[in-house]
Amino acid sequence: MQDKIVYLNGEYLPLSKAKISVLDRGFLFGDGVYEVIPAYFGQLFCLEAHLQRLNNSLHGIRLPISLDTKQWLEILQPLLIEGDAQYIYLQITRGVADKRDHAFPEQCEPTIFAMCSEIVPFARDKGVQAITLDDMRWQLCNIKATTLLANILLRQQAVDNACAEAILIKDGYATEGAASNIFAVIDGVLVTPINSNEILPGITRDVIIDLAKVNGISLREDVISLAALQSASEIWLTSSTREILPVTSLDNKPVGNGQVGPVWQTMQKLFQEYKGAIS
Repeated sequence: MQDKIVYLNGEYLPLSKAKISVLDRGFLFGDGVYEVIPAYFGQLFCLEAHLQRLNNSLHGIRLPISLDTKQWLEILQPLLIEGDAQYIYLQITRGVADKRDHAFPEQCEPTIFAMCSEIVPFARDKGVQAITLDDMRWQLCNIKATTLLANILLRQQAVDNACAEAILIKDGYATEGAASNIFAVIDGVLVTPINSNEILPGITRDVIIDLAKVNGISLREDVISLAALQSASEIWLTSSTREILPVTSLDNKPVGNGQVGPVWQTMQKLFQEYKGAIS
């Protein structure tokens, strides 16, 4: 298999040759952030929005990076591979310090790593199963941090139950999925949780909100109680690589009539048209 080319600290090199120090704070502490940027037909999707979220995450961990959109584009564009759908994984850590210490080092050069992979297609038209689990994560979920152990354990619990995702419940209301944002159609209205420190501000989520407003789909950002989620006629999971994935079974019970719903079908068409229009 061909060794893909990745970017690491100013160099493009084969993945097998990309190495970091064991003293990198990303390795020792998970002291870093990441971003996932989809690309369609050779064009990075919603790049400005992804970079704004990246900068917000960097600000949240007090790690300034002074690269503008043009500079990021110059770094990321050469990594794109052939294919209709792919994504860039971009990770920035605080870098390598001369000793292991929880406190920020006085001088440390950030480690910047990026690579490109194909987006594996999902069979969205049949829907997926999901499970609800207690949200046990930390209080700064709006930072796209690399410290994802809680998310990993929750997602694996979903996989162990033959589900595609865990929808997380905190104090009786839904926050998001272990690796996705959520939407639900409740009494004919498309509802998604309000942006806060309890959820990641999803780029796909924002696109869906904009498309709903422009196309007359009734939508509100609001709390979704567990009871409301359980009675929803449609539930969706959204992310950069999954796009809009309908949930047809929740906790082994059908969502609505157990089939992909009409609001999802409308939004799926609008989203695919939007992708084609800006690519």
